[in-house]
Amino acid sequence: MKCHYEALGVRRDASEEELKKAYRKLALKWHPDKNLDNAAEAAEQFKLIQAAYDVLSDPQERAWYDNHREALLKGGLDGEYQDDSLDLLHYFTVTCYSGYGDDEKGFYTVYRNVFEMIAKEELESSLEEDVDDFPTFGGSQSDYDTVVHPFYAYWQSFCTQKNFAWKEEYDTRQASNHWEKRAMEKENKKIRDKARKEKNELVRQLVAFIRKRDRRVQAHRKLVEEQNAEKARKAEAMRRQQKLKQAKLAEQYKEQSWMTVADLEKELREIEAQYEKEFGDGSGEDEAEEQELQDGQDGKDSDEAEDAELYDGLYCPACDKSFKTEKAMRNHEKSKKHREMVALLKQQLEEEEANFSGPQTDENSLNANSEEEMEDAPKQKLSKKQKKKKQKPAQNYDDNFNENGTGEAVKLDREDNSRNQDSAKELCGDPKSEAERVMFLSAVQPAIVNFHPGINFLTI
Repeated sequence: MKCHYEALGVRRDASEEELKKAYRKLALKWHPDKNLDNAAEAAEQFKLIQAAYDVLSDPQERAWYDNHREALLKGGLDGEYQDDSLDLLHYFTVTCYSGYGDDEKGFYTVYRNVFEMIAKEELESSLEEDVDDFPTFGGSQSDYDTVVHPFYAYWQSFCTQKNFAWKEEYDTRQASNHWEKRAMEKENKKIRDKARKEKNELVRQLVAFIRKRDRRVQAHRKLVEEQNAEKARKAEAMRRQQKLKQAKLAEQYKEQSWMTVADLEKELREIEAQYEKEFGDGSGEDEAEEQELQDGQDGKDSDEAEDAELYDGLYCPACDKSFKTEKAMRNHEKSKKHREMVALLKQQLEEEEANFSGPQTDENSLNANSEEEMEDAPKQKLSKKQKKKKQKPAQNYDDNFNENGTGEAVKLDREDNSRNQDSAKELCGDPKSEAERVMFLSAVQPAIVNFHPGINFLTI
């Protein structure tokens, strides 16, 4: 069977006007009345031209013919049609080629022929005759950027132009009504889409199979890896150089600033020495004092930390100082300042001892001393309950005093005073060393005197 478009000599996308002009021209040429010498051949050609125009002039007939053109040309729709396209399954094995050369059985020659045949089939099935050329597979020495990469970029996303009309199960021309025809078309479309998808996947899988074994791709991948490794090494070297350069600049900057400060300090000392030599204003002594103060300030923190570790035996109570070593303690005891403080402390202790051991016969003087000590004692705020408790014993003492007279109260007072004097003498009597005197003094310093008119108590 001859294609209707070829019979009329027009393109597959020709318009209705172009079909009409072509038909009239060919009809005049092959009409049997115009070809009496070759009437049989003219009649056969005129019949084909007439049939082609009848189909293509009807839009519905033309659409159906376009969808089933390939099947009609290869055997019709009676079920006897056999797809004569290239079977790609035979090329999914390494036995289909021998070596990677450009000879007849080589890898590149075999697969180059395969893709040329696929491209030819697609051109025959395409509705557009001016389609772009399919990228070629190339040879073993083909450039990667201009041949290999474009080839794989196109064929890895291949989409066939075939409509697979010969796969249809229903002839829509046999439909009895519109609804039946639409149902047939829907089923046929599902079948065609399935066949088209299988074809696309088959070609793409073949491309992946070939690309994995293509020596040109392997060489390019290795080259890219080497280039990336070289770039990484260069980047690392540059980063290391920059780091070293920055460290060197920082070191140079620090050395230069240090040298500058040292020179300034040296120059300043020379100026001060020259000034002191010329005028002699004693600035050197002031500088020495400032240096000593600074040294003392610097050692203050360390001294405070070390004070906690001093021994109790290396403590001078007279001067209130602690020492780290026994040698320092002995040197301190030999100093003039220590002897003066010991004499002063001894004098104070003797005076207080005389005060404790003296007669306390004067009741008025005792009351006055008690009042002074109460005034010197710190006043504490008392709550209401504490004030009431304090007032009750005072009231009881007043009642006892009024009922029993002054005799018993004075007697109790004298007994308490004598008892306190004896305890004071025992505590103050003949201390062995100045340290014991200081410890005793600190123990008996606070003397609280509870005083009430008419009754005198001294509690130590």
